[in-house]
Amino acid sequence: MLITVLVFILGSCVAVLLVRDYQSKQTDGYRAAQLYPGGRIVPVLGNLLELLFKNPVQTFAYARENAHRYGASYRQWIDGKVILNITRVKEAEKILSSAQHTRKSILYKFLHPLMGDGLLCSKGSKWQQRRRILTPAFHFNILPKFLTIFQEESEKLVRQLDHQADGRQEIVLQSIVTSFALHTICETAMGVKLDAYNEADEYKQKVYEVGEMLVHRTMSPWLYSDRVYRLLGYDRPLAESLKPIHHFTRSIIRQRRENFQAQAQLVDSSSEENMYFGSKHRYAMLDTLLAAEAKQQIDEEGIREEVDTFMFEGHDTTAAAIMFTLVLLAIEQDAQERCFRELEELLERVATGTVPLSVQDYQNLPYLDRVIKESLRLYPPVAFISRATSGELAVDGTTFPHNTITHVHIYDLHRDPAQFPDPDRFEPDRFLPDVAEKRNPYAYVPFSAGPRNCIGQKFAQLEIKTVLVALLRRFRLMPVTKREEIVFMADLVLRAKTPLKVRLVRR
Repeated sequence: MLITVLVFILGSCVAVLLVRDYQSKQTDGYRAAQLYPGGRIVPVLGNLLELLFKNPVQTFAYARENAHRYGASYRQWIDGKVILNITRVKEAEKILSSAQHTRKSILYKFLHPLMGDGLLCSKGSKWQQRRRILTPAFHFNILPKFLTIFQEESEKLVRQLDHQADGRQEIVLQSIVTSFALHTICETAMGVKLDAYNEADEYKQKVYEVGEMLVHRTMSPWLYSDRVYRLLGYDRPLAESLKPIHHFTRSIIRQRRENFQAQAQLVDSSSEENMYFGSKHRYAMLDTLLAAEAKQQIDEEGIREEVDTFMFEGHDTTAAAIMFTLVLLAIEQDAQERCFRELEELLERVATGTVPLSVQDYQNLPYLDRVIKESLRLYPPVAFISRATSGELAVDGTTFPHNTITHVHIYDLHRDPAQFPDPDRFEPDRFLPDVAEKRNPYAYVPFSAGPRNCIGQKFAQLEIKTVLVALLRRFRLMPVTKREEIVFMADLVLRAKTPLKVRLVRR
């Protein structure tokens, strides 16, 4: 009798799943899926089996294999819905240029425990309001104030590395460069030196722990349900790790608010020109948020969301860009020498002596600029972004329905041979003005593009250039890690599982 009941229940479940599967295949989403290449769609499961039981290294390799196998954007069919994986510019432009399809997909929901509904994850009018509030923090006139911090932290990094610059020691870049980037974003975003706080070490440790937990959930479809996530006990360790992060951020905000209010009394608070650009005090992005709070445009929790977004997004991405550029320069000795000669010519021209270079000086290094762009093409720090369409998406006669998840694989988009011939070759002159202007602008998007492009891209580019200049002035980079040895793993940013190493020789 019991066996009969169990068989009936099992049969009923299978029947329900088959009916649901049949109904899902009568939709516009399935019709769109049929027009794009992709793996075999298994009844009920679709392409889910392709994703299961893969570790982060296998997940990264799976996406690259698909891009190579199909040679075009491709689809997946999971849970009765189509997912469009974009690796070519015709689909990327449709998504990135649109003011309609700006919503982030469900994957960004998993970042909420850390960042809340900050600029990265928010949508609609809230995102527009936050973008308006934060725009002054990245005004061109602010960059010189940030540059001083970049230069100071770069010199600390140079001094730290100097005792290892004997040409023999292998220097592992991950921890050193990530620590540099975290200290830099902490001072620029919050206006404090991380080493001045007893909680700094715990803060750094917990930031890394939380990052690993969030990545694990993002890469595990069976954990997408909040109920399953809680039942399996994943929520408790995440909550415990978040406590010191949020406590640290809130304490800094309170301290900075007191300083900000005292400073505001010394200037004409009605003049944003005075508040942001006229002060001789060090400026932090947090000051922009505090000014908005004084106007009741944002509350304390909103400030915390944005600061945590700056801290998390602003250090890991920049660190990745710096590391991969250093590895490339060590391998490409001719390019490194050309960068050094260009820098020497600039120093002779401006005759700075001990006076730090200006923002304008850094802009007068066109070859180094092309090297950085080519590094960001080959190794984009954010290799993958995800959107959910608002309304229908039409591409070449194929119509995807409302709420279709679209994954833009920037890593593969940057390797489209139609846009970048011999795409794996390191060639900075791809970014000569007359070459770049012939290319579709959405073929190269290391900072995304369109309405939701990265608000801090000029900030990041200046930071990258500043630290590279400091290192190239003092050291010759020698190769250790080869490009073919790098093993990548799926993560929120482009991350190598294997150590990235160089050797340094004092110039």
